[in-house]
Amino acid sequence: MAKEGLKAREVKRQKLVAKFAEKRAALKEAGDYAALDKLPKNASPVRLHNRCKLTGRPRGYMRQFGISRVTFREMALDGKIPGVKKASW
Repeated sequence: MAKEGLKAREVKRQKLVAKFAEKRAALKEAGDYAALDKLPKNASPVRLHNRCKLTGRPRGYMRQFGISRVTFREMALDGKIPGVKKASW
């Protein structure tokens, strides 16, 4: 389980990226890199990292579900994800 601060930091970055997205696009279009450099570092979408919504785990993230592979497996085995069941043959 990730620390709450790490999860909060990622949420804060997402908000900053959304806030400055339009301004960033306009500055990039104009080619004004000096002004782009003055924006907050965390306003860059490159600094975002996908994390599991439940545990905050940064690795093994499944985009389709928004959770890590470990959490996905646990939830799928418990039948908490509709339409997903363990394969058997």
